[in-house]
Amino acid sequence: MYTVTDPATGQLIEEIENATDAEVREAIERVGNGYRRWRDRPVAERAAIVARAADLFEERADELAAVMTLEMGKRINEGRGEVGIVVDIFRYYAERGPDLIADQPLAIRGGSAVIRKEPIGALLGVMPWNFPCYQVARFVAPNLVLGNTILLKHASICPRSALAIEKILHEAGVPDDAYANVFASSRQVPMILADPRIQGVSLTGSEKAGISVAAEAGRNLKRCVLELGGSDPLLVLDTADLDETVRTVATARMRNCGQSCNAPKRIIVQSDLYEEFVDRFTKRVADYYVPGDPSDPSVKLPPLASVAAADEVAGQVARAVEQGATLRTGGRRGEAAYLEATVLTDVTPEMDAYREEIFGPVAILFRAESDDHAIEIANDSPFGLGAAVFGTDPARLRRAADRLEAGMVYFNKSGGSQADLPFGGIKRSGMGRELGPSGIEEFMNQKSIRL
Repeated sequence: MYTVTDPATGQLIEEIENATDAEVREAIERVGNGYRRWRDRPVAERAAIVARAADLFEERADELAAVMTLEMGKRINEGRGEVGIVVDIFRYYAERGPDLIADQPLAIRGGSAVIRKEPIGALLGVMPWNFPCYQVARFVAPNLVLGNTILLKHASICPRSALAIEKILHEAGVPDDAYANVFASSRQVPMILADPRIQGVSLTGSEKAGISVAAEAGRNLKRCVLELGGSDPLLVLDTADLDETVRTVATARMRNCGQSCNAPKRIIVQSDLYEEFVDRFTKRVADYYVPGDPSDPSVKLPPLASVAAADEVAGQVARAVEQGATLRTGGRRGEAAYLEATVLTDVTPEMDAYREEIFGPVAILFRAESDDHAIEIANDSPFGLGAAVFGTDPARLRRAADRLEAGMVYFNKSGGSQADLPFGGIKRSGMGRELGPSGIEEFMNQKSIRL
């Protein structure tokens, strides 16, 4: 069942039945049959349609933001910001895509060759609820320009976002058989991946979901891109302005109510700054991030995406405290899906919170005695999505970046995303890359032609 439940009130707004197996098979057939027609259209036409989609997303930013606020509690201003990134992504691939997939001459011994960059077929996208528009954009935009077709299964709490995105793409000129939304259940994903017309799958979601989809993709020899969990470290080596660093770090952690895979969930501070940082950071979180109505632009902390999500995060906080962590502020459940912004310290390797991802408004602060110690703490994680390093010495920042086990490292900022910068992780944070030049290559046949 796909449902719309307002996380700010707990009110059930709408229910939509899952697609039947016959409806899923029909959707597969549609994008499978549509592949050759879409692939054979000139790349300039495909790019122009993607550019038109960018314009439509921009025109409907307020509408899309309101839908996200209703479905998963996103702050209205953050929803508008998310659509802005979506517009950037569609425009980036509309403008740069034709060059990125142009033939690449290759000098070889005894002659020459060309690498021809071609699509591979119909793809399945399995999308999450935390960024209902952005996550779809970074998968769909490059693949439509490349010439692949898309079958999209969105999160079960985001059906209105799914339909709004589909409507925009079809109005932009993407044919019904080049992009199709399907309200499939998780149970039906193996059936989709077993179909020979589906050539690959991209999933953004939990580690558990990624393991399941990767196993099915492997069983059926399908290409697979996974963007999974993260417990990103943020290292504060030194600072010229402690208050500004505190504000920046708090903003990064609490953005999207802490429900970002690449948010800085573990904040590692040098010993000489630690006590003062903890005091100021805790005050900032307690005073500034006060729960409220996500449709009010002045509110800084919305509800989590669902009651179940809030219960899970509250349970993780309670378990950390039971195991010996210090609760500096927050941790209490409110009505519906609300949870106070929370700061934990004194988390040790024996505790569950040391290694698990806490997907909500919870920051864990660690003390480091040196740069080596900070990097040791940062790398002592099963995840490897992103990382951030704050400091005033560029050479020191680069040395730290070289040693961090992560797919992305940011200096003096944390997380975020931009259209022209590849996004992805290592270890249990997934495989493959999205965005930038790399994002158009994951489901590409780089055909070698010996001239």
